[in-house]
Amino acid sequence: MAANPHRAWAEINPAALSRNLARARVLAPGARVMCVVKADAYGHGAAVAAAALADADAFGVASLEEALALRAAGVTAPVAVLSGFFAPQQVAAMREGRIDAVVHNRRQREILRAAAGRRQARIHVWLKVDSGMGRLGFAPDEAEGELHRLRATAGIGEVRLMTHFAAADGGDAAARDFTESQLRAYRPLRGLPAEHSLANSAALLAWPDSHADWVRPGVMLYGASPFAHRTAADCGLAPAMRFCARLVAVRMLRKGAGVGYGPLYRCPEDMPVGVAACGYADGYPRLAAAPSKVAINGIVTATVGAVSMDSLSVDLRPLASTVRVGDEVELWGGTVGVNSVAAAAGTIPHHLLSALGARVPRTVISEVQ
Repeated sequence: MAANPHRAWAEINPAALSRNLARARVLAPGARVMCVVKADAYGHGAAVAAAALADADAFGVASLEEALALRAAGVTAPVAVLSGFFAPQQVAAMREGRIDAVVHNRRQREILRAAAGRRQARIHVWLKVDSGMGRLGFAPDEAEGELHRLRATAGIGEVRLMTHFAAADGGDAAARDFTESQLRAYRPLRGLPAEHSLANSAALLAWPDSHADWVRPGVMLYGASPFAHRTAADCGLAPAMRFCARLVAVRMLRKGAGVGYGPLYRCPEDMPVGVAACGYADGYPRLAAAPSKVAINGIVTATVGAVSMDSLSVDLRPLASTVRVGDEVELWGGTVGVNSVAAAAGTIPHHLLSALGARVPRTVISEVQ
């Protein structure tokens, strides 16, 4: 492959997305799958991701604008706006675009009632239940009444129920107990005559009792683990993004020399330090509690010092004399998992993937056979 001409770039692998969707179906064979492609498919490009995930039964997005962008890209599968709507004109646009709405408060139900017209296209609804997340939704004991009210409203099509887990990704006893409490809170509703959706990525992978009629994988589709205590490989997932930058300088610094702003790092010995053309404006986390891993020529090393807006520095000692200006630095991808970078930065992979800078070009790649 010819050298990439960009200073920093992301390679998107549609085949990995397809494999991760297949993994979700293996884990929940009796469920339909709503693929969550909000935030531009977690930074991967919504149109590219939707094409790779064409086997999905539906797509989930965060806003009407994201839903309409999928329609403009030719997506014909059902699309649900997970945050719902806020005004009557949005309902009209959702009807016209055949977009499903999540209803999580009474005002939304009243907007639907006021906007109803028997000659209009019906709008399908997902009734959101707050089983313990404390964010959006009706209390479990309100859900049955709301279900009947929505079904009695003109212009409403199918009504399904959904909830969301707050701690399904946790590995300790407290997190497990909290997820069990949410399952108990929702359990009486499973008998209602409606389809149900409970499982996000973490619940799909770790809580089979949550699978129900629909599952809603998000971050796992992109090859990242939702767990701090399990890697993507542990979960049987393949990374769909490889984030890279070009090495633009190789410096030999003396013992005690500072590197970067602060300086937060001083060389413990005479050592080579590289500068990669990627910084926090490109989406790389600025500060980390520990050095972040990177890979150059397949060899894993680490960042040193604070990340600048447009560059970061790298310890080149593990590479001896093999490194050259112009070499490719993998910031995360197949050699360095995005989960490891997120852990070093004290955040989650969802954050890093979706915060990738707008100036970083995405290149769709084909796997080498």
